[in-house]
Parts: sequence; C-alpha cells; structure tokens
Amino acid sequence: MRMTDDSSSVAVFADHEVIKPPNGLRKAVATGAAAADDDPIARAEKALADLSSEFSNWMDLECERLDAARNAIKKTGFTPKTKDALFHAAHDIKGEAATFGYPAVASAADSLCRLVEYTPDVTRLPVTLVDQHVDAVRAIIREYGRSDAADLARMLTQKLREVTDEFLAGANSGRPDVLGLIQAPSMIPQP
Repeated sequence: MRMTDDSSSVAVFADHEVIKPPNGLRKAVATGAAAADDDPIARAEKALADLSSEFSNWMDLECERLDAARNAIKKTGFTPKTKDALFHAAHDIKGEAATFGYPAVASAADSLCRLVEYTPDVTRLPVTLVDQHVDAVRAIIREYGRSDAADLARMLTQKLREVTDEFLAGANSGRPDVLGLIQAPSMIPQP
C-alpha cells in the first residue's frame, strides 16, 4: 500500500488497485465533536421552544394564505393555479399543525387535501364544501384555547370527513381504484 501526499491511499494488487480517498469528514467530526453531555434532541426541543412564541402568528399567516386561496377560487374559479394554491395551503397546515401546537386542525386540513386531490373534475367541486373546510380550519385555530376545543374539532372534522367521503364517492363512482383510496381510514392522528 502506498500513501499519497493528500492522505489518500492506494492498495496495489496483481490485477487491480483500490484507491481510498481522504476522509475530510473524519477531521470535521473530530474537531467539531460535541461534548459527551450534549443531547441533539434536547437542543432541537429547546430551539422549538424558543420559537414557540411565533407559532400562533405563523398559523394565522397560514390561515390567511388558505383563505386567500379560497377567495381566488371564488373570484376566478378553479384553475390549475388556484387548485394548487388551495391544496398546498391546506397541505402545509396539515403538516405544521402538530409542530405549531394545533394538532386538532390537521384532520380538517387533511379532509380538504383529500377533497381537492381526489375530485376528478375540480370545476364541479362545490365551493360551499371548500368554504366549510376553510371555515372549519379557521374556527378550530381561533377557538383552540377553549377547554372543549379538541372535542369540537373532532366532531367538526368527523362531519367534514363524512360529507367529503360522500361527495368523493359520487364523483368517483366510475373509478374503483380511486374509491379504494378514498374509503381508507385517515392516517392523521385524531386529537
């Protein structure tokens, strides 16, 4: 085995050579090694706790974005752009809900995502059903401080899910492969 000047090595065999490049990561890890009592999970939790005072503001901004997407649909109808804006706003709320301290809102946002995703022709999607979802998301967030907020959110999202499933079953009656996906239970944890 011969060493090169950049600390890589080459092992020479009769029919081949094996080159081992330098490992700069080993040096970076060794010089930046954390103290034995450093807990990366604790650091991440502390960072989240430090940011938590902003969570309600961020969720309010997400609700405004969802409402703006709904209003754009009311103004111009469903287009690829307005459909994507509505879906992404609902999807972001669904994903951020637990982190931002609003886990009960994830189910309502998930129901809206399903509605948009599985409606074969969104131009036939009743805007009143979109309104019900957006209003539910906003109401759950607005009333989150109430002691019965989780129960109210559960009842509201259960009804939204039923209405959404009924609409989607009718809209997809000729698509048995999609019906199986629609009828599957929600993967969103219930509050």
